[in-house]
Amino acid sequence: MSTTTPWPITGRTVRPPAKMLVDRRFGMLVDQFFRLFRDPRQGGGALAVYLRGEPVVDVWAGWASRKTRWQEDTVTLTFSTGKGVASTVLHRLACRGIIDYDVPVAQYWPLFAVGGKETITVRELLTHRAGLHRVRGLVPGPLSLMDHTLVSAALAAAEPDPRRLKAPGYHAVTFGPLIAELSSRASGIPFTELVRTEIAEPLGVKEFWYEVPHGERGRIAKTFPRINPFGVPWGATSFAMSKVPGLRDVADAGMPAGFDLLVRNPAIHDCVMPGWNGVFSARALARMYGALANAGTVDGVEFLRPEVVAQLSEVQTTTRDYVLGIPMNWRLGYHAGMVARRKQPRNTFGHYGLGGSGAFADPDTGLSVAFITNRLGNMVTPLADLRLPRLGSTALAIAERL
Repeated sequence: MSTTTPWPITGRTVRPPAKMLVDRRFGMLVDQFFRLFRDPRQGGGALAVYLRGEPVVDVWAGWASRKTRWQEDTVTLTFSTGKGVASTVLHRLACRGIIDYDVPVAQYWPLFAVGGKETITVRELLTHRAGLHRVRGLVPGPLSLMDHTLVSAALAAAEPDPRRLKAPGYHAVTFGPLIAELSSRASGIPFTELVRTEIAEPLGVKEFWYEVPHGERGRIAKTFPRINPFGVPWGATSFAMSKVPGLRDVADAGMPAGFDLLVRNPAIHDCVMPGWNGVFSARALARMYGALANAGTVDGVEFLRPEVVAQLSEVQTTTRDYVLGIPMNWRLGYHAGMVARRKQPRNTFGHYGLGGSGAFADPDTGLSVAFITNRLGNMVTPLADLRLPRLGSTALAIAERL
């Protein structure tokens, strides 16, 4: 195991601004954002944008709870948005030769080499081609999902789905512990420390949390409503979907029993579950993706080497994802930065989360956009909506004209 020291920090700490930042060129985007949060039923959120490595938008609005307004330092649970951050940790290690994308995972994690997983590479893991999407029944009971050691051991012992040889299958919950365990074993450093030394400190922003410091938990916005699809109890929905051939894989990958209660349990902030329990600020996410959109450099300081960043927008899979049922065009730990326009940008990449939060980078314009919210979804379903895709479309249209 390598204990190579991380790259030096930038020397600059990015603190919440005393007042909002709005580059006048992005005024239309900011107006669009403020219209999202007019009353407490709409919750609150924050939007941050970088252009060519420099911040141009940092705004917030709405309510962090029924009685408190969203503040400049409010953070929130962002679900799968954390997959992009976890992947970026791994890319930092790859920059220094600690991890090689085309080496078997088992070279770093010997216990992984069972059940036909001996040849699965890091690249395949990053692109959801490990065949380890199943979380239903992986460990006994929902509280066990908070035990990283137990979950990673179960994944190391599991047999992969044979469909992985032909197509990717979204690892909705299992992606996080797989990337965390691989990164820790390759580096010899606990994953939460890696997040701090490889992401938070180099970027000068501390709000990259899976385990949230106790002194910071008062800043976390309350998420609502419950994540039960269409108001139907989670357990009933999960069970019913698991019996339908076209939906079984979605239930197996992302709907473990009791998950709806687990996401509301404060104990999730004591755990490392990078597939879904990341707590971030929009400011932090926009800065990280701002570096990825700008050949690896932000505020004039190199965060990732350009030759590594150049690989991140390259499409690794084009076949239909057997869990999600659509081609996801997976990159190395990210999906396409989907925006609300008919023709999607070719090189945009990032990661969105259940409920609406997410962030992406567009290397063609040097733009990054991050949006976080505690209002999950819309009036129809809490699972997703078009707020970020619409904001992203507006931001891209502005950047393309500049």
